[in-house]
Amino acid sequence: MRLNEDLTEAIALGHDLGHTPFGHAGERALNELNPDGFHHYEQSLRVVDILEKDGKGLDLTEEVRDGILKHTNMIADTKEGYVVRFADVIAYINHDIDDSVRAGIMTEEDIPKNITKVLGGSKSKRITTLVTSLIKGGAENLHMDDEVSDAYTALHRFMFDFVYTNPKCKSEEVKAKDMIAKLYDYYVHHIEKLPAFYMNLAYQFGIDRAICDYISGMTDGFAIETFKNLFIPLGWTKY
Repeated sequence: MRLNEDLTEAIALGHDLGHTPFGHAGERALNELNPDGFHHYEQSLRVVDILEKDGKGLDLTEEVRDGILKHTNMIADTKEGYVVRFADVIAYINHDIDDSVRAGIMTEEDIPKNITKVLGGSKSKRITTLVTSLIKGGAENLHMDDEVSDAYTALHRFMFDFVYTNPKCKSEEVKAKDMIAKLYDYYVHHIEKLPAFYMNLAYQFGIDRAICDYISGMTDGFAIETFKNLFIPLGWTKY
């Protein structure tokens, strides 16, 4: 597409640095808990601007910063930002399908035939179709052809109906949000238990922002382990 590859890669590397444990469920939890709200794309920019390099931040160009901030639902100032946005939606829906298959929520065969006929019946085929269509559109257009775009929209609608609103998925989301709410409340009342770096952030930016900085930087595993250490009696963990 003859775009700036370094710029595209830099945006891609930074676009999800602000994502929470448990994905969008964690993001929704922090958005509800923090009086100022929480969005992972804003947090990603905060990570590179302020939190990286022990609070010194990174010296990034405005084009990189813009692409990071606007990769989800805003109009990017560069075509490279648009490429990352397309890459993001292509990646996440295929990851979600993989996760749903592994969890036993669906199988590849559950995807309607009118979708697989266009996009293909496997992850690699879907990604190839979606990426190829975008490339064929060229840098001037930056969109997929109508048939592929319509099939992607249908796939997203299928995932929403079949997976994202599935009672099994929603019940796990409730667990994740409850866990994050407990962690958040604990640190609100025990601010001294935050690591020193985040304690300093609390003095600079307020307690709620510092707690969001800390929790959003956790992996799923670290959040679960922290929860166990704080709320589950040590003698019970072996049971």
